[in-house]
Amino acid sequence: MEYAENILGTIGNTPLVKMSKIIEDIEALVLAKYETFNPGNSVKDRMAIKMIEAAEAEGKLKSGGTIIEGTSGNTGMGLALGAIIKGYKMICVVSDKQSKEKIDVLKAVGCEVVICPTDVEPDDPQSYYSTAKRMAEETPNSWYVNQYDNLANTKAHYESTGPEIWRQTDGKITHFVVGVGTGGTISGVGKYLKEQNPNIKIWGIDTYGSVFKKYHETGIFDKNEIYPYITEGIGEDILPKNVDFDIIDGFTKVTDKDAAVYTRKLAREEGFFLGNSAGAAAKGLLQLKNHFTKDDVVVVLFHDHGSRYVGKIYNDEWMKNQGFWE
Repeated sequence: MEYAENILGTIGNTPLVKMSKIIEDIEALVLAKYETFNPGNSVKDRMAIKMIEAAEAEGKLKSGGTIIEGTSGNTGMGLALGAIIKGYKMICVVSDKQSKEKIDVLKAVGCEVVICPTDVEPDDPQSYYSTAKRMAEETPNSWYVNQYDNLANTKAHYESTGPEIWRQTDGKITHFVVGVGTGGTISGVGKYLKEQNPNIKIWGIDTYGSVFKKYHETGIFDKNEIYPYITEGIGEDILPKNVDFDIIDGFTKVTDKDAAVYTRKLAREEGFFLGNSAGAAAKGLLQLKNHFTKDDVVVVLFHDHGSRYVGKIYNDEWMKNQGFWE
């Protein structure tokens, strides 16, 4: 008989799927690393469980403890699955720009959800970073995950996602393209791939309102780059320790409108029912097309599932109200 011991045993080994219609202008073979096949429907399941296991090994997370994390939703879901199986409580601190579906899903798997304002500085006491950290300090027998600076995040992708992509492409991958938020995926996968072949190019997808692209190009943390944006799951107003800028060859920025429109296009033209960051990655691919040749193998990673955006990206009225849909 073939079965997993529990739901955590189904994490990883997600498929590669060839893209066609949206990337007609790209001569290279473009393959999507389709992470919604993870049980929590996102790539974040990988690093969530790795961070829990590391905390247990280091004695930071003890029996009956409470896991506390600031999350855009997907890391919270992965952590919640771990908490259920391992017997922990889970508190998720989210910003008010996250979709209602994400918040409802977190509650459905037993999380306590605390909502904080988006439009405040990261060190503001009301920010979801500060709130999560404070709650961990005030809650007995708790562990603050801090996915941004917790290097088990990067390690998860170095040990699982990177080797999977290398094996699935038979070592023929030439470019890896992915949205950057905490930085764990791009840094872990990028480190592994470049160790196998230093000529592989690693491209990050950023959003307007985020500091990554300018910092990578100039070394300057420019606060003028920071302003509120709608795209979920990528970009930051901080520099997480998980972002290894030395591994990344370049960034391209995608607008909120393009990210939303291309998320819809992925569903209608490829049958890919995905989240907001996937649209940004798809548009970013097209912006990078001059970097690819017909002999290249380009892998783009799609983070999460469209079910978490039904009330926003997949809602015509919401799209019209944002000026994204005519």
